[in-house]
Amino acid sequence: MSFGSTSLATRTSMPVRRRIAAYFVGGVEEIPGLVTLLAHGGRVVHELSVDIRDGVRESSMTCAVLLPADEIEPLLTGLRGLPAVVSAELT
Repeated sequence: MSFGSTSLATRTSMPVRRRIAAYFVGGVEEIPGLVTLLAHGGRVVHELSVDIRDGVRESSMTCAVLLPADEIEPLLTGLRGLPAVVSAELT
């Protein structure tokens, strides 16, 4: 009997804190849509920071989200699918 081994399926499904950055246009009006998508399904969002500046076309949002490895790409794809999002990536 081995207590030290963990199956690959268990390790990939364990939630881990992932840092995400998204760049978007449209200003403060777009923040609720971004946050709603990030927190969808009960995801835990930490350290949310938004930078919106006058005269700058793109704004930025960074945060940490607790999620398993198999949910990273669907989350990034969802963010990229929002009309206001220019790019979204792990940092």
